[in-house]
Amino acid sequence: MAFRAQTIVADVVIAAIAFLLAYYFSPTRIPDLSAHVGSSLNVVQLTLLYAAFAGAFTALFWRELSPWRYASVPDAMVLARIAVLTAGSFLLADWALERASALPRSALVMAPLFQAVGSMGLRVARRALHEHALDSFAPLKTVTDRIAQAPSLLLIGPPSLADTYLRDAARSHNRNYTPVGIVGTDPRDVGQQVRGVCIIESLENLDQALADLRRWNRYPRAVLFLEEPARLRGLTADQLGRLKTDGIRLLRLPSIVDLKQHDSVTLVPMREISVEELLARDPIELDRTAIGGLIRNRRVLITGAGGSIGAELCRQVAKFQCAHITLLDYSETALFEIDRELGETYPTMSRRAVLCDVRNASRLANAFMEERPDLVFHAAALKHVSMVERHPCEGVMTNVIGTWNVAEAARVSGAAQMVLISTDKAVDPSNVMGATKRLAEAVIAGQQTGEGTRFSAVRFGNVLASAGSVVPIFKSQIERGGPVTVTHQDMERFFMTIPEAAQLVLHATAASAEGEATHSRLFLLEMGKPVRIMDLARQMIALSGRVPGRDIEIEITGLRPGEKLTESLLDETERSIPCASKVMEVISNSALRITPSHLLDLETLAEKGDTAAVRRALFDLVAQIRGERPSTAPALRVVANRS
Repeated sequence: MAFRAQTIVADVVIAAIAFLLAYYFSPTRIPDLSAHVGSSLNVVQLTLLYAAFAGAFTALFWRELSPWRYASVPDAMVLARIAVLTAGSFLLADWALERASALPRSALVMAPLFQAVGSMGLRVARRALHEHALDSFAPLKTVTDRIAQAPSLLLIGPPSLADTYLRDAARSHNRNYTPVGIVGTDPRDVGQQVRGVCIIESLENLDQALADLRRWNRYPRAVLFLEEPARLRGLTADQLGRLKTDGIRLLRLPSIVDLKQHDSVTLVPMREISVEELLARDPIELDRTAIGGLIRNRRVLITGAGGSIGAELCRQVAKFQCAHITLLDYSETALFEIDRELGETYPTMSRRAVLCDVRNASRLANAFMEERPDLVFHAAALKHVSMVERHPCEGVMTNVIGTWNVAEAARVSGAAQMVLISTDKAVDPSNVMGATKRLAEAVIAGQQTGEGTRFSAVRFGNVLASAGSVVPIFKSQIERGGPVTVTHQDMERFFMTIPEAAQLVLHATAASAEGEATHSRLFLLEMGKPVRIMDLARQMIALSGRVPGRDIEIEITGLRPGEKLTESLLDETERSIPCASKVMEVISNSALRITPSHLLDLETLAEKGDTAAVRRALFDLVAQIRGERPSTAPALRVVANRS
């Protein structure tokens, strides 16, 4: 209240001074108002009347709530509006009192100008003091003070973000680095200045900007990215690698969770720029209301909770404040780690870790009956193509029979919804892993019988940085000095990051919860454009500061059994329709409905360990699902799509 009163008083005083100046500088003023016939108000009374209107409009527009140290252009517009309204209202009042007979007309023009300039000028001065803007005023500084003592810093990003950073750095009196230039995103901005720092080049000419800075003896010791590297068009992995090789520190602005205080910005070391950042796409626009309504205050069970996708689902579900979360996994170490992480991050959240194999139907059913989940995410699976290719019986037992067991347990325990995490390798599968996931999708489709538990599946491509995926393999090979092994130079895959995959799974699940449950639903996540594995390898080598083919070799090893050159997101017998943002629903007319008898025969063969018979039975079932009926399935298929 004291600050509000001080602001109103200050604006009233400024308005009074503005009116007096306007009156006495007016060439048409009457020197002696008392001698003027019909005049009833003297200069003091007119000034008080004008100031009263100024105070009233200041309070009306809530200007007293706007801190002066954050004064901006919108504040200036409001102050100008207050000045105009003050002058207009004063004229009407004076006209009603004395027909404005003694009021100089020019004063009505000058008074609001003086008022607006005075009000805004005082606020700008306060902001300049708050941001230490006067510290850079050259006549007030000695030559020694003006010599840059801190390491030089190059800013990369839009001028608007550079302005925000420079303002916050000045406000916090941060002298860890001295900005020496800005590399902008628009060539039209080159040559302009942002708070005294010149935009020396556009991002397309980053190499030229660095060469100029070296010539001027201002070569940066650090580079600050004002945006995520993937958002900066024209920034390549080779350039980032050269920066790291030159010993330049790569910095980023802290995220909201990194900030320990809101009134200052502290530079923190930028996390190692990863391939995930280079392949990142536009941010996902989640329907947080729908997802919150799906998860909040509900009991959630996640199988494969210790895996890459399962663990991220646990984190995302916990953020949406579920009533209870059950972590189910067969890996003791993985289960321990995710349980410990959630315990540290959400110490008050109700949770339970269950060490259980999805193959064990009775143990699984008991766990579901004890936990009584409302929502089930089934992420447990054997996913490595080459490993499942060599052990098809294990793949069938986990990916197919395990999915059936989870679906049955979810139904019996009264779960409202169950979601299967599937893969694009289920489309026209050429390997055992893909075939087991296609059969798992069919198992989910056969579970929906009407009312009761809703069943759905979500299909997407490769996940970056998941355990055993191509990115950690390449990273390990680069650290050993190479070679980096690629199976085929034309191989392409769809990629998305782990958080993106988990968020879109929740997004699709929220969409599947809408409407009547008449049949199971299969969703497809928008994967963007496929990425060449060869390009991925070159990017990772460049990010390490080395040159592909010179420092680290790339070795072509040839396609492995069951491996394709390219993956598809839809089968020939399927079509997709938009369902939600970046989520599509797959419409498929399956030629076969999976029943317990189909799975019983397959399970019997798998338990016997008859690899050849399991492979034949598996591919025969998949062929029937796709509308084909081959006599026998190939022992293995190596597919190379050649144009």
